[in-house]
Amino acid sequence: MEHSKRNIKLALLTIVFMSLLIGCKSDGEEIEQPEKIYYDQAQARMASGNYFGAIEALEAIETSYPFGKYSEQAQVELIFAHFMNSETEAAHSAAEKFIRLHPRHPNIDYAYFMKGLSSYTRDRELLIRFTNTDISNRDISGAKQSFAELTEFTTRFPDSQYVPYAKQRNIYLRNMIAKNELAAADYYISIEAYVAAIRRANYVIENIPNSSENFRALKILENSYSNLGYSDLLNDVREVLNSNYLNEESKQTSDKKSWSWNFLKRSKPEEM
Repeated sequence: MEHSKRNIKLALLTIVFMSLLIGCKSDGEEIEQPEKIYYDQAQARMASGNYFGAIEALEAIETSYPFGKYSEQAQVELIFAHFMNSETEAAHSAAEKFIRLHPRHPNIDYAYFMKGLSSYTRDRELLIRFTNTDISNRDISGAKQSFAELTEFTTRFPDSQYVPYAKQRNIYLRNMIAKNELAAADYYISIEAYVAAIRRANYVIENIPNSSENFRALKILENSYSNLGYSDLLNDVREVLNSNYLNEESKQTSDKKSWSWNFLKRSKPEEM
């Protein structure tokens, strides 16, 4: 019996001793903490394009180490990882959460930028990217939300490194919104609902003045006024057309640069 008790005590002492050894390196330094291991895993996975795996590692930090050294950085990088994993709703939610929790964080501009960017990404779909499918005549309520949020971002953070991307994206969205309005106008003309067509064309001219669709909107007005017999308004529109689009049937006055998603891999948030 006494021998058995001694064996139990010896076993307990061995466990304590081994625990102390595990907690320290031979040179007295503490071993690398699990939080850092998770963070390094996330970086390696994102670098290899494994965004699903990166999300798992970043969420582990957020769950297990909510007040740890890498917690805030993990939260902002979750926005990027979700977005790159085509989880745009999760990216938008993560951005909103980060803005709410860390309004003074050095990367707060990035959160606002990604919030706006993730509101509308339908043009990232393979069908859109690799075909000539026109999405201007589909539901673009998300595009309008994205345009508003990116506009808020550029207003709040005019010196942010992401502003050029936001402005370029908004040019694309602005033109898409204008095309959507005029797609509806074309439909109204096809059923001879000219007043409704005029309303849509005027909306584009008055509210989206720098879009690529100004010429098309004016032509819709010309067609509608002609069919309705509004001679004075017809003459006014033709004067504008002759002054701005003379001899150039398809001339556009706005920036026609196309949008590319290629910048995304360069827009990962900086470590703070």
